[in-house]
Amino acid sequence: MHWRKVSLRFSCGLLFLGMLYAVQRPFKQYPGIEYEEFNLPPDWQRPAEWAFARLMYPPGPNDGYRGRGGDWHFGMSLWTQDYPRADRHFSEAVRRLTRLDVRSVEQAVNLDDGDDVYNWPWLYAVQVGEWGLTEAQAKVMRDYLLRGGFFMADDFHGTYEWEMFEKRIRFVFPDRPIVDIDDKDAIFHTVFDLDDRFQVPGEAHLRQGCKNCASGGTGAHWRGIYDDKGRIMVAISYNSDLGDAWEWADDPYYPEKFSGLAIRVGVNYIVYAMTH
Repeated sequence: MHWRKVSLRFSCGLLFLGMLYAVQRPFKQYPGIEYEEFNLPPDWQRPAEWAFARLMYPPGPNDGYRGRGGDWHFGMSLWTQDYPRADRHFSEAVRRLTRLDVRSVEQAVNLDDGDDVYNWPWLYAVQVGEWGLTEAQAKVMRDYLLRGGFFMADDFHGTYEWEMFEKRIRFVFPDRPIVDIDDKDAIFHTVFDLDDRFQVPGEAHLRQGCKNCASGGTGAHWRGIYDDKGRIMVAISYNSDLGDAWEWADDPYYPEKFSGLAIRVGVNYIVYAMTH
């Protein structure tokens, strides 16, 4: 009798996972603004409990690639910055540093695409100082976050890009404050203790140490938006480029101190998102 119950529960678990994977959008690789082709890892078709979910978004008015790549739905748009190299390098690091079952390939997520975003507990966007998130997309994101989702906003620098980011994130949460995350917050201690955080420059800005240095681009800021229970829903890395640090983590030219911190921050954010 005991083994029948175990078998039934196991079968029900497999059925649930099968239903979950059935409703998820299939993996698709898009041409990026840096990489048009990228070799797939041998296990790319193996499902897992966590995947790097990258937000697709339309270009904003200050997007430097606006009008060059055509329709943002098909790649070749600024949401593909560092993609898919950063996504896959970071996913490999998460595999090594945690017990999460991690998919080797990323997932591009379009908020206009039905309920797909709800399948992914952690969502990342790059170059959010130049994004064009719409009010309709923001409504979906707000619901996703209030239901327990987590959004990591990365790679924007200086006062003007902050203004453009804030304008769009206010579509999501017009009344919730954006605050500096306290050093004692659990998000900085979930896996690694991250008391010593510093600015992470992109590969192209290593010599200067920052992007938009003369217009507010100096100094790292780790900010967040909380829900009513004190859970961080939106984690903001302003004046740092963690995605670039993931992208160039295997390049000896790019300093390990930057890629190491970026990976540790990302790991903490993922585990926090999965446990809070």
